[in-house]
Amino acid sequence: GSVVASYPYDDSPTHKPTGVYSKSADDEVFKYLAKAYASHHPIMKTGKPNCPGEEGETFQDGITNGAQWYDVEGGMQDYNYVWANCFEITLELSCCKYPPSSELEQEWENNRESLLTFIEKV
Repeated sequence: GSVVASYPYDDSPTHKPTGVYSKSADDEVFKYLAKAYASHHPIMKTGKPNCPGEEGETFQDGITNGAQWYDVEGGMQDYNYVWANCFEITLELSCCKYPPSSELEQEWENNRESLLTFIEKV
């Protein structure tokens, strides 16, 4: 996991594991939606999730193009965009896949304003 808003495309024509910006026709809209979420999240907006083992990982403005981060062939985000015209972003909300229940209230506080802002954009 990480703390970042990722947007299509997650797959690239070269299938290179990382570092290929895979621009969609609606790239600017996706960046706008991802930034709307990230800019209201206290950790995500810094672009420095500081996850254990990935302390040097950074994301400008707390967002990333999926394939630039890492290539995912056949991902749901891309499938829904191409075949159903759904505009989805993927939200990585924690370094830990299963945070302990003692951390859930803080996770809610970290994401509340971001969620409300994202809903307003819809």
